[in-house]
Amino acid sequence: MTSSVPLVCSLTSGKGGVGKTNLAVNLAVQLAQLGKRCVLLDADLGLANVDVLLGIAPERNLGHLLQGMAVADVLCPSGYGFSILPATSGGTELTALSTGQKLELLEALDGLEDQLDVLLVDTGAGVGDTVLYFNVAAQERILVLTPEPTSLTDAYALIKVLRQRHGVDRFHVIVNMTSTAREGKAVFSRLVGACDHFLGGIALNLLGVVPQDPLVRQAVTAQIPFCAHTPHSPAATAVAQIAQSVVSWRPQEHADGNIKFFWKRLLFAGA
Repeated sequence: MTSSVPLVCSLTSGKGGVGKTNLAVNLAVQLAQLGKRCVLLDADLGLANVDVLLGIAPERNLGHLLQGMAVADVLCPSGYGFSILPATSGGTELTALSTGQKLELLEALDGLEDQLDVLLVDTGAGVGDTVLYFNVAAQERILVLTPEPTSLTDAYALIKVLRQRHGVDRFHVIVNMTSTAREGKAVFSRLVGACDHFLGGIALNLLGVVPQDPLVRQAVTAQIPFCAHTPHSPAATAVAQIAQSVVSWRPQEHADGNIKFFWKRLLFAGA
């Protein structure tokens, strides 16, 4: 990842409870440890909990950004080598973005590309407009699911909607909270089979299998990323391997040559 253009990558899921946000936080930890300048955007509007997992209480959030505050004044250090752009939690004022707010975000974040290598976007779960909005904009999409049948069904539903409405046909997949690596690969194979049979033309890459790990729960309770809390645990080792893959991805060069393209594409896709 040597380009000056940042890699914009979403982490998303068809349903909640699959550990997506925890993986986003820990992937950011690992990317920072690999020397990458990383910002984690909490795009789960209204239900934000990136800050909770990190044990921090940001004074500002996306709402302040949309009110005209500079992005540098809203970014919050995580304490682990990366920054977060917090959303709000428990409120209704920022559960969706209007076209005007999308424009404001574009302008506010225009200068961010010179300050980072990777922008991770932790989306909400499901197939709502805001989730689709951020996923359509990302250069790379990481879809998180678990071995639960409902998780697999909802992951397929998200892929289907993104494909049929927006032409998105390429996803990286993390199977989280598995009992064995074989189980994770079997879940991935079922997802591939469903996409091949009912959709066709979908490219799925198994990015990683993250095992069920009791040390993860301990880290969450302590409000410390598990990759920092127990860096040699099975889950942390798996995320470290995922981060190694992510740093090999090359950001896409586009007309603007900077992050503004991300926000323009996001705006016009969601307008």
